[in-house]
This record gives sequence, structure tokens and C-alpha cells, in this order.
Amino acid sequence: MASSKIQPRLLVADKDGNIYDHPDLLMVCRRGHEFALPRPDELMPLPEESDIFLLPGRNALGLSQETGRIEAQEELAVAAFAAPAHTLTAHAAYASQHDAPTLPLFAYGAVGFANGRFYICAKRVDQDDRQVFKHISKKLIKKNAHALMKQYPDNRLMQHLMSNCALTYCCPAARNLTLGRFEAPLPTSRACNARCVGCISQQDDGSRICSTPQNRLSFTPTAKEITEVMMHHGRAETEKPIFSFGQGCEGEPLTEAVIIAEAVRSFRQQGGKGTVNVNTNASLPNAVIELAEAGISSIRVSLNSAREEVYNRYYRPKGYTFADVRRSITEAHKRGIFVSLNLLYYPGISDCEKELDALNELVGTEKVDFIQLRNLNIDPEMYLELLEGIEFGPSAGFINFRRRLRKANPWLKFGYFNPHLPLEKEQAPT
Repeated sequence: MASSKIQPRLLVADKDGNIYDHPDLLMVCRRGHEFALPRPDELMPLPEESDIFLLPGRNALGLSQETGRIEAQEELAVAAFAAPAHTLTAHAAYASQHDAPTLPLFAYGAVGFANGRFYICAKRVDQDDRQVFKHISKKLIKKNAHALMKQYPDNRLMQHLMSNCALTYCCPAARNLTLGRFEAPLPTSRACNARCVGCISQQDDGSRICSTPQNRLSFTPTAKEITEVMMHHGRAETEKPIFSFGQGCEGEPLTEAVIIAEAVRSFRQQGGKGTVNVNTNASLPNAVIELAEAGISSIRVSLNSAREEVYNRYYRPKGYTFADVRRSITEAHKRGIFVSLNLLYYPGISDCEKELDALNELVGTEKVDFIQLRNLNIDPEMYLELLEGIEFGPSAGFINFRRRLRKANPWLKFGYFNPHLPLEKEQAPT
């Protein structure tokens, strides 16, 4: 448990990547345009399986207790990428040099050092351990992946999930598929009808983001290939199976609704049980209707904001509007589909008054069931530049943000992962 008396010291990195805690300066964090000390209720020990980054071209900022001023250091700033199930409450504080390179697509949490350990500005928002691998041998994952490739030599989807996702990108969902547990990924679409600034699988020519964490799917699997992977996972994970379309290595799954509907319908007709989920931008309401009738259980709608202008700046939709997103949620609920929001949380922006008001209205009007509090993976300053000129109002802080949403919408639940739904929530094809 974090203590209100903890005052982490500033972390700095030298040019060789060695990390030190500063003997005199305190850790400072950033929420939007505000620089401040961490709030006592937002510090926690750095979770296992988190990563620490040095930030090139960015000087560390720390608070002098003697002068009460924030001071820039010659050394580089340091940030932390929190392990899954945790949401950042503040970003690392730094001063960018004029030639600082754009940061890769990760989330850059404020991190400091106290009492012999690292502390991060973050909160655990989900108790599920589905993406914890500390006690699992990498050799076992590799062995199982190769066994599945041998078992399904003609299934291109299984080959992709094993060779690219599990073994090359170390995708947690694909690794779980090798282990026969939790949630199976089902990438299907090569195309997308949005041009997200922080897309992790494909960037426009000339983008400031020079690399992506993974490459886009290079083929479109058949319904038979998809169903075969689903049936395999359903036999392996018999307790709480989840099957998810819409992965980081693909485009927008609704653009392949016909294939997905055929696969899901076949899976259900063969007695397939479990939660069939679609991670989506919810751009095509008619496609959502088609998938609901085919037998999906839930959709997870990706948002950075419930305000259209803020949404458009990041998603840059092609051929759809925010009204289509809302209609998809409405149509899903009409058909008994569980609706989550995949809220890409950015400290100091997402928790501002205007954002809270808009999100409260969306959740309350559409009766959204669940909010997954995910981190927005992007260079923090790049995102602020993207939203320049939009009014946000004062920041409530992450804890108040969550508390106020729950008070206004008492049925609403929070988490990080797609929940497994009770048997009665599973959908049969109509």
C-alpha cells in the first residue's frame, strides 16, 4: 500500500542508459499542461512486468524542496510503462529539447524512487491476472506455439497468431492462446475506416511516428479458419472462454462483418460456448446488427473522448461520424449485447470537466455497461498538440473521475480486460 508520507525522488538517466535517483530533487508528474507533485492517493509500487524507459531528447524535471521550484537537469528523463490491468494517473515530467524525436507508441507514466523501490502514478483497475506471465516458462509458450502450427498447418490464421503474434510480438492474447486459457485473439480485417493518430499497426506515409509495435495482418482469413481457431480454444479453455475480434495487428473488424458473422454462426451451431466479443470503433451500425444476430455476446467500443471534435482529431474517421458510433451502441443494446467502452485515458485531459460531462451523458443515455480504462499510447506532447485550441476545463484527477462516473451511473462497472459474461448473456444466432 502507498503511504501519504512517501515522497519519491526524481529519476534521471545518463547518456549510456544508466538510471539514478536524484539526491535532492523530488519526482514531478504531468497531467495535461499541469506540472505538480504526485497526489498522495495515486502513488503505488511499480507493478511487476512493467518497463522503464529513458526518454531521448528530454531533460528530467524535479522539484527543489529548498526553493520550491521545478528545475531542469542535464540528464535525460525517465518514464514507466505500467503492466496490464493498471491505468496511468499522470505522465512523466520533462523539458523537450528542440530536436527531441517523437516517442514510440507507448504510455509514459511518472515514476520515482523511494524506500528502495520504484513508485509510479497509476492505479490497478482490474484484478484479473490474464496477462501475467511471470511464472510461465517462455520455452513452454514456444513449444506450444510450434505444436499448434504443426497441428493446424493449413490454417493461415493459426499460423499468423503463433509465428507473428505469440513468438515475434509476444502478444499476451496470442500467448494465452498457446496456453489454452482466457481470451483468444481473432484478427480478421486488413482494412480500416479510421486513421487513428496512434494506430499501432499502420501509419500514413510521412507520419511523425516512425515505427509501429506490430505489422498489419497481410491476408483475410476465411470463416472456416476463424471457426477452427475458436473451436480449438473452446476445447482448451472450458471455464471462462472469450473470443475476441479486433486486435492490434488488424484494421476495423466491422469492415469484415460478413466473414465474422459466418464464422460466429458456425461456431454457435457447432455448440460453441463462451463470450464472443468484437473490439471495434463502432462505425457501422448495420454491421453491428448483423453480428448481434449471428451470435456475438459483446462489443467494446474504442474512444478517446465522448466529444465529437476531440474524437475526430484522434480517430480521423473515413466515411462515418460519431453519430454512427452512438447508433451502434444503441442497436447493440436493443439486441441484448453487452457494451463496453475502451476509453483511451490521458491524464489531465480525459478527466477534465468537459470530458466528464460528455462521457457521463453518453454512458447515462446509452446505458453503457462497462468502461475499460486503458492508457492512450502516444507521445504525450504530440497528443496535446493534436488537441490544441479545444477547451477542456479543470482536471478532476483519475480517482475523482472514476468516482463521479460511478455516482452518476450506479450500474456502471470498471476494468481493463473484456469480461467473461454469464451463460445467459451468450448469444445464439437468430
